[in-house]
Amino acid sequence: MRGIFGGTFDPIHFGHLRPALELAEGLGLEELRIIPSAQPPHRGTPEVTAAQRLTMVELACAGEWRFVVDDRELRRDGPSYTLLTLQELRQAWGEHESVVLCLGLDAFLGLPSWHQWERILGHCHIVVAHRPGWHIEALAEDETIAALLDTHRVDSVAELETTSAGGIWFQPVSQLAISATEIRQRVREGQSIRYLTPQVVVEYIAGEGLYL
Repeated sequence: MRGIFGGTFDPIHFGHLRPALELAEGLGLEELRIIPSAQPPHRGTPEVTAAQRLTMVELACAGEWRFVVDDRELRRDGPSYTLLTLQELRQAWGEHESVVLCLGLDAFLGLPSWHQWERILGHCHIVVAHRPGWHIEALAEDETIAALLDTHRVDSVAELETTSAGGIWFQPVSQLAISATEIRQRVREGQSIRYLTPQVVVEYIAGEGLYL
């Protein structure tokens, strides 16, 4: 089973990395593709170049064998639609490979606003990372999400492993209250960002003069 974990990563930080590692371990993934987005449809323009964001991701992920940094969205013109990435990876991995798209809870709730979102579960499973102790009943108020769960929610990770796509699973992970916005603001204010992101990323930001 292979996973996909995307984001702007402007910059990448422990709030991305720790949940990603727990997802890879908890799901027993063969690999987790870490995919920086070039032009996120639902976010503003990143503050630094695609090459700089990619370098920070590569530095942060070095040494973790489960993580595979994938720059396909940075090489592709136009908005970074998840559906296109899934189609490319599905073609590379084959139709029988179990593929999971890892999303945070907020991203999952926004799924109905995504480009051709109804087609996404035809190419992958969705794993929703959430904080321990959170209850799924909180989603019942959104009719679209509730209907999606009624049709696609599975009862175990094993169900993801035995099918290639179409399931939704909720996986508890450690959620660290760190944001890229906070990191950029701290850099601008001359405050330390140590322990918010790997030291190699801290040093790269300082060396390149990013976010000033």
